[in-house]
This record gives sequence, structure tokens and C-alpha cells, in this order.
Amino acid sequence: MSSALTASQLREAFLKFFEERGHRRVPSSSLVPQNDPTLLFTNAGMVQFKDVFTGREKRDYTRATSSQKCVRAGGKHNDLDNVGFTARHHTFFEMLGNFSFGDYFKADAIAFAWEFVTKVLGLDPGRLAATVFNGEKGIPWDEEAYELWAKQGIPKERIHKLGYKDNFWAMGDTGPCGPCSEIHFHQGDDLPCAEEAAGRKCLGVACDCDRWLEIWNLVFMQFERREKDAPLLPLPKPSIDTGAGLERMTSVVQGKRSNYDTDLFQAIIAKVVELCGRPYDPGNAGASYRVIADHARAAAFLIADGVQPSNEGRGYVLRRIMRRAIRHGNALGLKDVFFPTVVDRVIEQMGDAYAELRENRIFVLEVVRHEEESFRRTLDRGLKMIDEELEKLRSTGQKALSGDVVFFLHDTHGFPWDLTQIIARERGFDIDQAGYEARMEQQRQKAEFAGSGEKAVGDIYHRVFEKAGETRFLGYDGLGHEGEGSVKALIRDGMDVNEVKAGDAVELVLDQTPFYGESGGQVGDTGRLTAHGGKTVVEIEDAQRPVPGLIVHRGKVTQGALKVGDTVQLAVDGERRSKIRANHSATHLMHKALKVVLGDHVKQAGSVVAPDYLRFDYTHFAQPTPQQLEQVEDLVNTWIRDNAAAETKVMPLEEAKKSGAVALFGEKYGEKVRVVSVHPESVELCGGTHVRRTGDIGFFKIVQESSIASGVRRIVALTGVGAFQYLRELEHEVKKAAALFKSTPKELVPRIEAQQKRIKELERKLEEVQLKARSASSKDAMEQVREVNGIKVLTTRVDPADPKIFRGLADQFRDKLKSGVVAIGGEKDGKALILVAATKDLVERGVKAGDLVRELAGVVGGSGGGKPDMAQAGGPDTAKIGDALAKVDELVRAAVTR
Repeated sequence: MSSALTASQLREAFLKFFEERGHRRVPSSSLVPQNDPTLLFTNAGMVQFKDVFTGREKRDYTRATSSQKCVRAGGKHNDLDNVGFTARHHTFFEMLGNFSFGDYFKADAIAFAWEFVTKVLGLDPGRLAATVFNGEKGIPWDEEAYELWAKQGIPKERIHKLGYKDNFWAMGDTGPCGPCSEIHFHQGDDLPCAEEAAGRKCLGVACDCDRWLEIWNLVFMQFERREKDAPLLPLPKPSIDTGAGLERMTSVVQGKRSNYDTDLFQAIIAKVVELCGRPYDPGNAGASYRVIADHARAAAFLIADGVQPSNEGRGYVLRRIMRRAIRHGNALGLKDVFFPTVVDRVIEQMGDAYAELRENRIFVLEVVRHEEESFRRTLDRGLKMIDEELEKLRSTGQKALSGDVVFFLHDTHGFPWDLTQIIARERGFDIDQAGYEARMEQQRQKAEFAGSGEKAVGDIYHRVFEKAGETRFLGYDGLGHEGEGSVKALIRDGMDVNEVKAGDAVELVLDQTPFYGESGGQVGDTGRLTAHGGKTVVEIEDAQRPVPGLIVHRGKVTQGALKVGDTVQLAVDGERRSKIRANHSATHLMHKALKVVLGDHVKQAGSVVAPDYLRFDYTHFAQPTPQQLEQVEDLVNTWIRDNAAAETKVMPLEEAKKSGAVALFGEKYGEKVRVVSVHPESVELCGGTHVRRTGDIGFFKIVQESSIASGVRRIVALTGVGAFQYLRELEHEVKKAAALFKSTPKELVPRIEAQQKRIKELERKLEEVQLKARSASSKDAMEQVREVNGIKVLTTRVDPADPKIFRGLADQFRDKLKSGVVAIGGEKDGKALILVAATKDLVERGVKAGDLVRELAGVVGGSGGGKPDMAQAGGPDTAKIGDALAKVDELVRAAVTR
């Protein structure tokens, strides 16, 4: 056995082996699947080739090999809760694969796999077994694969027949499918087996124990199901899809029985040991180390592929992964921020194989740091909320936090349910787990409902694409505003039809078009389509790309009729297109300027390029200063004044990346890409339309900058005439303001500053007068002091309510009472305000202002909180202020007797 092979060497050996056998080495696709609403993350090597297998996409090769980044931590494929507690479960893993698209089939696939594991890896053939499909549901057993394995020299007693569940693969209810065949490695009969522990016989390769470990799965796509539950039809060109997990294969090659004992994880675990100062235990006690190591890998790769922590979708899965790691860090005594250091070890270890880790290192670490700091604050808030809820349970005699509370903590604050349970049990309570799971199921059903509609809508476009083929875009040639095309498909009311007439809302697919279909942030074109010498007119309101390569024109037939096969004349709204081109080129220049001013960590996180504005989302954690935004504007406008000629080249993707062209987060690129340089300073991969020279942009102005998510900011900007009009309107507003202040525009700021200073002085004097007046009335209030169970209580109403005045009065009353409770209520702007204060000695006896004010808040229909010695509440029901103050005595009495 090649025990000296590292995981990196094994990966390279696999890819090189298949390259030498005519396979194209294809880089891993992003963990974020493109144009596939059915998947949360890329979870298998074949995902990036799905359209190739179905025939929707054509490539210039028929054999491929890859090492694909995969994540299984959400939805159907969710291994998260097992990670760290078993030898094999991971959130992130690499899937080695070789693929044939109608080229070779079973004989070569089996021969390749056997040669690699026995010759290249040197695994003992006596410890290897194979499985084949046994035949089920009317599908014959895979006798061909059985004989091919036997031909390789595997004894027939080690070629096992398994059923549909284990050895048949399908892409979905419809589409390509076929039998599977697996290679298993015998790790030893000394490993525990649940079947034997129960007094039964180990099931061998079909058993869930680790004695026989699956290391390679070969899928033989030889059938197609065109309708759900319909009979299988043979594919004219059968294909091969194989998958071999790098982590498993490495453990076998290195003679380890746990993936975590291989070099893929040991360096990361060593960093955790270094940070916490505790030795690693490879048994159950070491689960926290393994959780942190695994989750650090997932976090690094997900963030590098553009996923950001959030409370929904992919971002929520990432957040849950990271927070689970941080909780396990706490269990190891890591109370300060530690996770970025572990993630950095992942980048150091994997950066050679996956350049995106090194390229995005600063940003990845900043996201991780920010999320950990945020979660540590969340932990504090969550603990406080749990304690408050448990206090309520204690007073009512209940023993479990409701599912609604647990769900609220989880959904709103990102507080994991199992952590809530641990804390509750430490305090003698539990949680209503069934209630929590019911709320989670409601949320899941909503998500599934939203997703299912998306898939149904997309089916019609896939069918049309299969019939019509790719749409050729003419808009790059010259100004590209006009052209001629042939109607390939018509869609009306979601149905493929042969003819449309006046009044119909229609979607048209043509063989070629000058209309740009929305993509890469650039909105779709509008314009007009005519046919039959102008007798037929369709006003095009939008153009979209619902399927890669397919441009769909959406519009309304205003006169005449149109049929599939008709020749049409096309005219894009040229003025609108020109504005879009200017805004798109300006977006490229601004992207580069942001990198220059803020740092190379800045990445595009989304954009909208419209005719009247551009919107650009970018990664950055601090708010740019006004001076930095001015620098960005100055750079862009300097490049505009350079009047540089834009250049476009088409080249292989890898060549483009090596040339320094910027590839965008999460974008899916083909084998050949379009490289756009709108200025020597800006080179990006882009399929959009652009100006001929930067001077055509005219002028650039940022009009808004804001934060839209953790670590993601947004800029809105204008160009050309729109930017000029914005400044003209701003000038008019400044002149109006100057006139109001009887000033000139240049003198306006000093005049406003003087007025602000005067207003503050008047407010201060007014406050003094109000406090004196209310202090005088406090003498009358002191006469209303009463005793409740030996505690002095004072309640009074003061209008209009003012929090600052209320706090001053409360301090005065407490000083005079020496020991007591004060409650002040009042109304301002149609809202009730109540403030409660308690002296220190009473707080120690359990009479807390925060507890009292929360009860009073309910009376006025609002909410409240604060410190034990002073707290305030607000609410909309001003008519109940008196009722709230009247309730103070009852609450004090209850607090004393509790």
C-alpha cells in the first residue's frame, strides 16, 4: 500500500491518471450551484456536468476528471449533527471523479478504477470487493458489470449483488439513470458491528459498520425516464459518472480508520490543540476538536465561494456551521476569538490546490472574525433571555421552555436549540423539543413551497431550449441595436404554442437577437419586433436568460399575428442601451477603484446595471469615510477623462485567470470566457455590453452608500446626464435652503451651525425651567407616599412625559425616600411612558425595577426593560397610564412575598 502518499499527492495522482487516459482536467465548480434551484450546495462531482449529461450543454470534450468541492450540511443531505462523532461524516469534502459523456462505458470505467486502486495506490486486491445491481422494479440485474469485475480478477464470492436502494442511481423522477457499482475496502473484522452486537451476522458490504468501507462508486447512466413512473428507455449514448471521496481514500492509503487521523485534518486539529493547550483524544472525548477542524474547512471554502453568514438559505447553513464550531471551542475553554486562526490553518494547507482560498484570505478571515464576535455577543443576549423566560416558568411552576421561545431564540438570534436545552437543563428545566420541531417544520414547508414553484416555472424553458437550442447574441457587433432573426418558440401563459395574435402577452425565443438577456447584473433590453412588412408588431418589455444560452424576449403583440418559423426584424431601444453600457463600464471602473482605495479584499457581491442608475454590492467590513468615497469618485472620473478604448478578448478560462482578469464571486463560467478591459486599470470576465471608450461614460457620481448585511455594503451611483441632473437638483435644494436662512450657498454651513448652537442653548434653558417646575410639584407627590408590606411606594403622573426629566425626578424621589419604589407615568406624542426606580436595598431583596416595568408595560400594550434599579416602558395605550400606576402596589406586594 502507498502509505507515503499525502492527500495532496493522492489528489494529483488521481487527476493525472485520468488525464493520461484522455480526460480533460476540469477545475472544481463553486460550492454555490448555478441555475439549479433544487440544490442548496454542490454535493457531488457530477453537479457541474448535469446539463452535459442531459444534452442541454455541449463541451469540446467527452472525457473529464475533477476534484470537486462539496458540502452536505442542509436540506436532504444533512450530516451536520453527526460530524465530529463518527469517523466519516463531514460538512465539507472533496469528491474525486472521472466522467464519460457518451464516450466509454462500463468496461473502461471498471478497468480504470481497478487499475488505479491496485496499481497506482497499491491496495491489496485481496481486501477489495465490488457490488453490482441485483435487479429490481422490473429492471434487469447488471450481469455485464458482474462479469467485468470478475474479468479484473475479483473472486465471484466478493462480487455482491445489492438492490435498488443501494445500487441504482437517478437524477430525479425523470431524466438519466442507471445501475451503480461500488468498490469496498476491508478494514478488518475487529471493528465493532451493531448487527453482531445484536446477536446477528455482519452484513458485509451491505452493513452499516466500517468493516467494509466503500471507496468508489461508479454510476452507469444507460437509461432515461421521460415521465414519472414511466418505463425506462435505453440512452442512445450511455455515460459514466464516478465518485471517490478523497477523505475516505486517503484514510485507506494512509492506513487510518478515521478520516480525522489523516493529514487532511491532523494539522488543523494540531492548531486547535495549540490554542486550547489540551491534548487531543482520538476517541469520543475528542469530538470537539474534530467538529472545529471539519467546520473550519467548510467555513473557509463557503466564504471563498461568496457565501456570507445570514439568517436564511445558504448563509444560515454557514452560520450554523460556524456557531457550532465556536460552541465546541467554548467547551475546550476557548473563550476568546479563536476560529479565524483555525480557518487560516485551512487556507495555509489547502491554498495550493484551491487558489481562491489564498486570493480571498483577508476577506475570509474578516468574515469569520466578525461572525465569531457577533455570536459571542449573541450568546450573552441569549443567556439573558433564557434566564428571564426561566424566571417566568419558575413563578408558574412550569418545567419546560415552550417551543415558540426556543424557535424565537433560534430564528431571530441564531441561538442553537441544543445549546438552549443544555442551559435549561443546567438550571433544572428542559425545552419543549416537539413544539420547537413543529415550528421548524412549518418554516421548512414554506421554504419547500417557494422552491417547488421555481422549479416548475423553469421546466418550460428547459424544454424550449432542448428544441430551439442556444440563442446567438448579436449585440456585441458594432452598436448592435438592430438585427434579424427566426422565431424558434413562442410561450403564452406558460405553454409552448405555435402562434400568438394581437393582445397576447408572449415570450419569444429566436435563433439570434441583438436584445441582451438579463445576466451578470445587467438588465434586459427593451425595444420592438416587427414581421410581415410591419403588419405584426411586438413591443419587447424585457429580455431574460432563464436557462444558460437561452434568451427569452417578453412582450405584448400590439398588432398582427406571429408564428413559429416567421422571420422578424428586431430593434433595441438604442438610447436606453447606451445608458446601460455607460453604467456597466462605470461599474467595472468603480470596482477597481474600490480595490485601490479600500484594499484588494474588496469583491463584488452583487450588482444591478440599469439605464438610470447602477447599484454595486461589495465586501468590506467598515463604513468608508467620506474622503475614501471621494477618492473612488476621483479615480473613476480620472479614468473616464482618459477616454481609454475598451478592449474585448475571448480566451480559455484558465488563461484569463492567469492574465489577472477578475472573476466574480459565485459566477459560473464556460470553457471560453469574454475578457473586458474598459481601461488598462480594469480587466474583468464579463458577458455584458460596454462603451467603446471610457469618455462615453461622461461623468460618475456616488449618491448613496450603506450597509446591507454583515460584511457587505452597497453603493448607488449615476453617470452621464443622470449624474449631471442629480447635481443640478442638489444645487437647487442648496439655494432654497440658503434663501430660508437669508444666506448665500457658501455661507450656509456656518449659518446652520450657529442656529444649531442657539437651539441647543434654548433647549437647555427650557429643560432647566421644566425641571424646576416639576421639582416644585414633587413636594406634593411626596405627600402621596404610602407603605406596602413595609416598603415605601410613590407613584405620580407627569405630563408631557420626558425620559430625561423622569430619570431626574426618580433620582430625587429615591434620595428623599432613602428606601422605596418610585413609578412615574406620563404621555407624549400619543404614547405612554412609564419609569420605575428601586433603591439598592430593595433590589437585593428581590424588588427589581426591570421586573416591575415589564408587567406595567403589558397594561399600556407595550414592552419595557432596563436595569434592576431603574427601567422604563412604553406603549400605545395612553388611556391605561392610570391603571398601570395603580397596579404598582400589587406588584410590590407580590415581589416581597415571593
